[in-house]
Amino acid sequence: MSKKNFKDFQPAGTWLMLPDPTAKQTDSGIILDEATARKQATNVLEVLEVGPDCRLIKKGDTVFIDPRPGSDAVVSEICGNSRILIMEHQVLGVLS
Repeated sequence: MSKKNFKDFQPAGTWLMLPDPTAKQTDSGIILDEATARKQATNVLEVLEVGPDCRLIKKGDTVFIDPRPGSDAVVSEICGNSRILIMEHQVLGVLS
């Protein structure tokens, strides 16, 4: 079975795709040690893609998400990088 290319990944419904704030490798391929990755983790992220039913959040928005561990985020390898998927209602606010 061949690997699928998620280059044109589109979330369904009200799902949002965000960069994984806990990733140990940057988008440019730099591998971070544990301490550096922990320091760079944040819950203020730029929205990479939005589902067709999202009404309040747009692609490119900077959002504040629920920082508590165990939230309903789905972590996955998409577009060759670690990404998280959350529902629009999990966004606590949009930064302007």
